[in-house]
Amino acid sequence: MRRTTVHRASLAAATLLLLAGCGSQSGSTDKGSGAVSSSPSPSSPGTSPATSPGASGSSGGCTPLTSELTAADNRDTVCVAVGGQLRLTLDGTRQRPWKAVTVSGSALRATNAGIVLQPGDASAAYTAVASGTVTLTSSRPLCAEPTAPGEVSCKGIQEWQVTVRVK
Repeated sequence: MRRTTVHRASLAAATLLLLAGCGSQSGSTDKGSGAVSSSPSPSSPGTSPATSPGASGSSGGCTPLTSELTAADNRDTVCVAVGGQLRLTLDGTRQRPWKAVTVSGSALRATNAGIVLQPGDASAAYTAVASGTVTLTSSRPLCAEPTAPGEVSCKGIQEWQVTVRVK
């Protein structure tokens, strides 16, 4: 009976390790970070620059937009001047695709983002048309879907969100 207990404990430990490894990204070729699940994390001003002709200096806890937004800009707040341009690309994979970027607010107008060549990527471009605050969001599966019977799956979601202040 003791032998069965040790075997069950080993099996339980191995199962926990497999499930914990589901969210790891080692060996993955796609870059990015993101919040897991829907539990909010405190917003912090971004240190990663993100395009705006005419944005000047950091003010009010936001970073002037200086390049394209990526998954690394998750939870950042960026500033852009009215008339400025904003572009973003989220690199995904066929197994872990990003959903289309959604916009809450009316200070940005969608413009042509160009052609997305890689399956799983999300790409968007906007022009700042009025003062205000806008939130851009997207998400993707935390783990790839199993491709064979008996493979481990998870229901985790990687979220991406950036707050844009148009001044």
